[in-house]
Amino acid sequence: MKGLKHLLILLFVFGSLSVMAQSGSKETISIKTNIYCDHCKQCESCGPRIYAQLMDVAGIRKVKIDDESSTIEVTYNGTKIQPDAIRDAINAAGFDADDKMAPAESVAKLDGCCKK
Repeated sequence: MKGLKHLLILLFVFGSLSVMAQSGSKETISIKTNIYCDHCKQCESCGPRIYAQLMDVAGIRKVKIDDESSTIEVTYNGTKIQPDAIRDAINAAGFDADDKMAPAESVAKLDGCCKK
């Protein structure tokens, strides 16, 4: 009986370690974008659009927009999503992401103040 108890404890410990290992890696990336207006965080086309687009993607945990430096800092689970997929999501919102240009149809949906 004592051996069974020890075996159960070991199984519980190893099971717990396995679950903790699967929780994913927390990574952060800073992506250069094109923010042209000076009120990005309040503008319906900029801040909320970027935030909503990114937070709808599995694996993204946090989004911080810095309109002064035209960057988007994204904290994400590296086991669920890769940086190129994050850039694609930013492009879909109508904004460039590093060297990846946003498609014209996404840019066309932005307010005039958000376009160059």
